[in-house]
Amino acid sequence: MIHTEHLCVRRRRTLVLDGIDLRLGPGVHALLGPNGAGKSTLLRILATAAAATEGSVTLLDRDPRIPMQRREIRRRLGYLPQEFGLFRGYTVREFLVYAAWLRDMSRNEIPAAVERAAGAVGLGDRLGQRLGRLSGGEKQRVGIAQAVINSPQLLFLDEPTVGLDVGQRARFHALVREMGRTSCVLLSTHLMAEDVRGVCTDATILHRRNVVFHGTLAALDDAGGYDAFVPPGQ
Repeated sequence: MIHTEHLCVRRRRTLVLDGIDLRLGPGVHALLGPNGAGKSTLLRILATAAAATEGSVTLLDRDPRIPMQRREIRRRLGYLPQEFGLFRGYTVREFLVYAAWLRDMSRNEIPAAVERAAGAVGLGDRLGQRLGRLSGGEKQRVGIAQAVINSPQLLFLDEPTVGLDVGQRARFHALVREMGRTSCVLLSTHLMAEDVRGVCTDATILHRRNVVFHGTLAALDDAGGYDAFVPPGQ
């Protein structure tokens, strides 16, 4: 579902990602690494929000460099960036309808999709509330809801559980576990014990602009754990 070959990203003279090779299918996959390793940049590339400098990306057997194929990818994709904007004057319902429209969903399927997405994150009773009046945790749940509004085949989540309490995090884990049965979910997080152990089947670790580990969590443990690839404090 995701295939990258020698993916490189440069910002001016700085190399941000250097030769990323990935193959990911259905499941919930952890994306780990220290700050500055390029995790958010990689998610932006995969979400078609940015382009690679070198290398290739194939998503759902389509090439995002081709406009028509990129549009087809975006219809089947969900993305929650680490920082996302909300229209404070919109209600939760209005914002989710807008998110569904951006995914090119049909007018007939949008109302049910909005109810389903809001219910999945525990905001079914807040659909009429304006976004500017929500708490930080509620806004984060709106972000998760917009990412899953179209029941995506590809779901990219950047630090999605920030601001969620224990109960909300458990609801989120159940949601992504269910989606991972048929979809490819890539989850960037710093919460190794809570998020990774709770839902992920494998992990990819980025360090010094490249993939230093990719495999199952059992293989990661056998290799000495996260600290074997990223020195403590980084």
